[in-house]
Amino acid sequence: MAFIRTNGIVLHHQVLGRPDGPTLVFINSLGSDFRIWQEVAPAFADCFRVVLYDKRGHGLSDAPPAPYTIDDHTSDLIALLDDLSIGSAALVGLSVGGMIAQRMAVRAPERVSAIALCCTAAKIGTAETWAERIAAVESGGIEPITDNVLQRWFTPHFRETRPDEVAGWRNMLVRTPAHGYAGTCAAIRDADLRPDAGRIKAPTLCVAGDQDGSTPADVVRGTADIIPGARFELIDGAGHIPCVEKPAVLSGLINRHLQEAGIV
Repeated sequence: MAFIRTNGIVLHHQVLGRPDGPTLVFINSLGSDFRIWQEVAPAFADCFRVVLYDKRGHGLSDAPPAPYTIDDHTSDLIALLDDLSIGSAALVGLSVGGMIAQRMAVRAPERVSAIALCCTAAKIGTAETWAERIAAVESGGIEPITDNVLQRWFTPHFRETRPDEVAGWRNMLVRTPAHGYAGTCAAIRDADLRPDAGRIKAPTLCVAGDQDGSTPADVVRGTADIIPGARFELIDGAGHIPCVEKPAVLSGLINRHLQEAGIV
């Protein structure tokens, strides 16, 4: 683990794997840090230089004053790669992380070799629903919304059979800075990436969980339909965080995508 000041903030990050390999970056969801990839990232360490990081407002990274934009998050990632002397990378983004990946593929296409978009879309939710979430967090913190979030994150089976793990992920969520969480909610609220989706040239995989309560499969499929050449895959028995519930399945889909893109 390491810390670096870039784009005006301190980002917590980790670099694994082959220093001379192609770069693969994992980008986290709202309310999470890079530990959600702990059972996925090592699968790529033999072939890739793997970069994990906590986006602004999350984990051990700085949480500057809210609100944020998707372009703020994208600029952070570009600056991090610059500071790590990485010219181009394949990106794996979950939820808002997938929105960051989409935006980077449009803003800096020469720096994106492929993208895997997990449980995300070019437009997520409505202004009204995000305004309600922001208001709830600003008035009462994250704790009051946590149970509803976990119901979207994980399937009933996972919550019933692995309660200790759910408790741990709950701890991660509630310890996210409230203004960092709300600031990123605003970024999602204000982002509509659909007008630019047709400009994405990087080979694209879109993955959905069949029980995702945040970005249902039809929403993810709709984004795959507007990105040229994108492939859609559905993971059975997964909610919004398949890297925790179904890490082996997700790793296999990402690996196949990278192979077909000619990166491995």
